[in-house]
Amino acid sequence: MTEKHLSTQFDSELNQVTARVMELGGLVEAEIQQAVQALSHFSLDAVDQVEALERRVNAMEVEIDHELTTIIARRQPTARDLRLLMAFSKATANLERMGDEATRMARMVRSIIDSGAVRALPSSELHIAAELASGLLRKALDAFARLDTKTALSILKEDNLIDQEFDGFVRKLITYMMEDPRTISASLDLLFLAKAIERIGDHSKNVAELIIYLVEGKDVRHTTMQEIESVVQ
Repeated sequence: MTEKHLSTQFDSELNQVTARVMELGGLVEAEIQQAVQALSHFSLDAVDQVEALERRVNAMEVEIDHELTTIIARRQPTARDLRLLMAFSKATANLERMGDEATRMARMVRSIIDSGAVRALPSSELHIAAELASGLLRKALDAFARLDTKTALSILKEDNLIDQEFDGFVRKLITYMMEDPRTISASLDLLFLAKAIERIGDHSKNVAELIIYLVEGKDVRHTTMQEIESVVQ
């Protein structure tokens, strides 16, 4: 078999995996949107939708992992090709964890509904952060598909906004609990919900860092924004 033929086959396999990762991203995005819907309207139907999507996300993650392992074993890629496959693996793991956080959000919403404390809590405050997190994932998927480092850089900056929203919400929630101890249990559910939203933003940030690593060959984890900006010219 000629080297050119092998290269064409490998490219075809890479394209298939790329399509699968993007499909997984679409499922996770839908899962997060349903979780936001559950939070916005305290909808048990949306909670059920999240849990159904989570089962599909988990199954697809296993399938993609198997495909990646098979390609690596068969092709024994090196240099940029290996970097690309490892990035796919890490992106898949981050997407699956975002799905886990969406499921956690849905379960917290169910818990709040069951407690009957829906109207007494500042849950509307979370909508902004939840929409930010959902939008950040959308941008991360788009940037990953196009290997767009400029968009990846903007995602890293936007993640700070979610962190700020989270900090402000925690302060407000503490005030609520101090003023009315009866809200403590449901407030803690909201706190875990807020943390899940923040983690979705963190995983989108991880995907953005992977894009920069893929394109520039530079690992920008745990570096300053100034250092990252110097890499992404």
